[in-house]
Amino acid sequence: MPRRNVIRADVSERFYHVYARGHSHKRIFRDEQDYLYFLRLLERYLAPEETRSRNRQAYPNFFSKIELNAYCLMPNYFHLLVYQHQAGELTALMRSLMTSYSVYFNKRYKLSGSLFESRFRASLITDDAYLEHITRYIHLNPRNWRDYEYSSLPYYLQQVEVSWLQPNRILKLFRTPSEYLKFTEDHEDNKRMLDILKRELAG
Repeated sequence: MPRRNVIRADVSERFYHVYARGHSHKRIFRDEQDYLYFLRLLERYLAPEETRSRNRQAYPNFFSKIELNAYCLMPNYFHLLVYQHQAGELTALMRSLMTSYSVYFNKRYKLSGSLFESRFRASLITDDAYLEHITRYIHLNPRNWRDYEYSSLPYYLQQVEVSWLQPNRILKLFRTPSEYLKFTEDHEDNKRMLDILKRELAG
């Protein structure tokens, strides 16, 4: 039976590594439209400007409560790095995000039932080394990670900028975007972190 959850230690002013995958490892993103819809949902909930539905009802807005620091969307799972300002808000954000996306996906593909294996998993980051390496782990998920369209890497290299993604808490650990890119390219160092990250995700 899948875990209903989630956060084992729900505290304010801390980083969380968030992970969710498709039920039975099935795809949750089938084409470009799906990826873009999920990104629009992130914008809906995390941009500074409140957005409204067609009937003028305001969607939940988490801009002052949650920072999205990094992401990578893969065909059957996604990773997020977030900074939670207020305890309980990460759970609220993920509930809104995953419910909205599931409704969209099931309607588009005429499906029913659970899209995701469980609600989500979130690991509280208590170790500075884990924090330093987690964005690299996230960005290296795709084989073509340098040119992958659905990760936050371009924002780390300062090629683009959006209001709903805030990478500066991580970038300030590096002198320049080029230094961050070099850090990401250091695969040998990255391998040493994989066991730690896998234990965190499984724990």
